[in-house]
Amino acid sequence: MTLLCQNNKQMTDKITDTISDNHIDTLISCDWIIPVTADDPVLEGHVIAVHHGKIIDILPAADAMQTYTATHLHDLHHHALIPGFINAHTHSAMSLFRGMSDDLALMEWLNNHIWPAEAKWLSEDFVADGSRLAIAEMIKGGTTCFNDMYFYPDVTARIACEAGIRATVGLIVFDFPSAWGEGPDDYFQKGLAVHDEYLNHPLIQTALAPHAPYTVSDAPLSRVRLLADELDIPVHIHLHETNDEIQGSLRDHGERPMARLQRLGLLNPQLIAVHMTQLTDEEIALAAGSGIHVAHSPQSNLKLASGFCPVGKLQRAGVNVCIGTDGAASNNDLDMLDEMRTAATLAKAVDNNARTLPAAAALRAATINGAKALGIDDVTGSLEVGKSADMVAIDLDSLRTQPVHHPLSQVVYAASNSQVSDVWVSGKQLLSNRRLLTLDENAILENSREWLQKIQD
Repeated sequence: MTLLCQNNKQMTDKITDTISDNHIDTLISCDWIIPVTADDPVLEGHVIAVHHGKIIDILPAADAMQTYTATHLHDLHHHALIPGFINAHTHSAMSLFRGMSDDLALMEWLNNHIWPAEAKWLSEDFVADGSRLAIAEMIKGGTTCFNDMYFYPDVTARIACEAGIRATVGLIVFDFPSAWGEGPDDYFQKGLAVHDEYLNHPLIQTALAPHAPYTVSDAPLSRVRLLADELDIPVHIHLHETNDEIQGSLRDHGERPMARLQRLGLLNPQLIAVHMTQLTDEEIALAAGSGIHVAHSPQSNLKLASGFCPVGKLQRAGVNVCIGTDGAASNNDLDMLDEMRTAATLAKAVDNNARTLPAAAALRAATINGAKALGIDDVTGSLEVGKSADMVAIDLDSLRTQPVHHPLSQVVYAASNSQVSDVWVSGKQLLSNRRLLTLDENAILENSREWLQKIQD
């Protein structure tokens, strides 16, 4: 018996003692279960048992049918069952700006297009409708948790709750005003109210989200550090995204952004540093030594010509690297399967090593590594007894994923989001046979067309 099976059996014995007649909520049978646990096993002919939102057993199909009866039975031939993707960096409401300003460098894109558009259109309705569009897209692509950074985090949290998806909403901080806040003090006050509203919520948590070193001055950043310590929540920030950012920091502060954050006490295991394309070997060692997490967004970095995150060097140094899509305004989609494949192949080219970020490591970066960065790896990110049933079924019975020599590799290198058939979060099914169950897809599409007309007029 493997260590995984031994641990599962010990946990299962404790849980099933409390189940009357071993009748449970859900049994899911797939050709392959890829739990994303130690040694990266692929379990063939197994069943996963779910009760009250949690995984209570993973066992061979023959044993499952003798052990349990269930209210819901799912027999998914030719499918692989994996943990739900954790999109470690998003700006969900910006989906309404998708394709509005393409083929531009970051600062031109921000200064001349995105920030003026936000000044004109940003509102609670914009964030609600943009978040709803993004969440629908993410669920259909197999994302069960996302880490967001945008204005009106309370609105995004509300839409996430309605949809049943797991989310970390960023308590945004800028030096300058917006429709959401008048300045740092107002951002902190409103953000803390959101934190209090969702304290101990089963699906929603918060992170402090100072936008970037070039948009937040020292005093607010120091307050972020103090609040992160006091509230014990992550800090989510764009960092070392472009060479322009580095040069601006040297000009304005006399030091590189990482050195500045280190001086302010922000380089610690609570920090999720997004992008990290401009790194010296010394900064990679600093990242490893301080225990920060890196959220890698390869497609956005490629599209904005921001640079290349040295994933291979970071992982060899011991840095936890997770994957995020960035916003649909700069990617231009929220497709974690596609993002994961890009991360895996780009990492090999940048490192000049075909063994860098192999399939199993890429799947970890898209799942459990994101959970670790968000501090929820005891809840989600892998399929293990006792964890939340956040799961995705991918139909590999498709021309692009046949024949199936290695299911894990097929998921990473060949599968598309159109093959995501079913999604569960905390045991609740959000997608069934590619149909959204908690969101009205047609209404969302119609609403998006209305926003297009408003913005273009």
